[in-house]
Amino acid sequence: MRYGQAHKPHEGPRPRTRGVLAAFALAGCGALLAAGCAPAGAPGGAAGTSPPRAAPTPSAAGPAGSPSGSPEAAPPPAKGSVTVAGEIARDLESPWGVAPLPDGDLLVASRDKGTISRVSAATGKVTPIGKVPGVAPGGEGGLLGLALSPAFASDRMVYAYFTTESDNRIARMRYDEQRDAGQQLGAPDTVFRGIPKGLVHNGGRIAFGPDKMLYAGTGETGDTGLAQDKKSLGGKILRMTPDGQPVHGNPEADSVVYSYGHRNVQGLAWDKDKRLWAAEFGQNTWDELNLIEPGANYGWPEAEGKAGKPGLRDPVAVWKTDEASPSGIAWAQGSVWMAGLKGERLWRIPLAGAHPVAEPEAFLTGKYGRLRTVIALGGDRLLLVTSETDGRGSPEAGDDRILTLTVR
Repeated sequence: MRYGQAHKPHEGPRPRTRGVLAAFALAGCGALLAAGCAPAGAPGGAAGTSPPRAAPTPSAAGPAGSPSGSPEAAPPPAKGSVTVAGEIARDLESPWGVAPLPDGDLLVASRDKGTISRVSAATGKVTPIGKVPGVAPGGEGGLLGLALSPAFASDRMVYAYFTTESDNRIARMRYDEQRDAGQQLGAPDTVFRGIPKGLVHNGGRIAFGPDKMLYAGTGETGDTGLAQDKKSLGGKILRMTPDGQPVHGNPEADSVVYSYGHRNVQGLAWDKDKRLWAAEFGQNTWDELNLIEPGANYGWPEAEGKAGKPGLRDPVAVWKTDEASPSGIAWAQGSVWMAGLKGERLWRIPLAGAHPVAEPEAFLTGKYGRLRTVIALGGDRLLLVTSETDGRGSPEAGDDRILTLTVR
């Protein structure tokens, strides 16, 4: 739900058009304006927009920066394509976080059940490996993001971001495949706690970056003031060691806060030059794709979308909230791919370095319902996870699903 004066639903249900062919390309200025975006460099956008500004290039000195002197590859084509190559699994309940295992199988979190299951990439068989103790599902909270330790081959640690009765926290558990099914998770070791919780805006995406540090996107729980409060963990992107400690090179030496002024971050991904990108729910007008720099202020609640205000970082791309409500993102084939919940579509944002080379394109519009998580598998392959059984969708036979995509 979107909180603010209008209290509009953010991830709310909408009519589905299942069985219809995917709408493969929303290219050109006319389609862009229909989606509520202004062409890069245009003097103005749709009603209510402000002049867009070029996204800044991160400093090479920061962990999210582009390596100094690295040559830029040829930009991706303006028009892309998406082919649904197959369906790995179906009949999943409230899937949220996904972590690919080294052998190609998947670990999948159920937000509302608080369980983690292993999904066979070969057969689609779903086998519970364990329940995470302390998960208190409710509203948008529950068992959310998953990530594997950078040293998973030796330590077998699975990290999970989840909501408890008192907070959101991150814990790690040892995965022992030799134990009986359903009993394969060790006792949780809490590495970080105290992230504000709420019925809405719990963030929840976690990922290990190219620097092998742990990043987490959080939400401001509907209390907008938390986003600008650097002492609060709400409305932030956090960066910490695998043990949950502040990292040398963070904006403040004793803090895990990496960037602030966020409303609800549920998508994190790095491009080939190690730039960090984040997807963020707006309130009533603009959803955002942001290029993240350490210490930068992304504006909420002082700004939503491209405000052009001094001291605030504008997003690289924006969407009308009915067209997106973004959750997971991934980088592949020179583009950021963004899953839309209320928008029920997969967005492609082609990039040359830190800048879009064409307007975003929408794919699979209305075909699979709400889309929660997208995972890059390398090359031209993506995983896409639907989110029809989270209480805001219109589930049909087979929901929820994990699909494999071939993209360009």
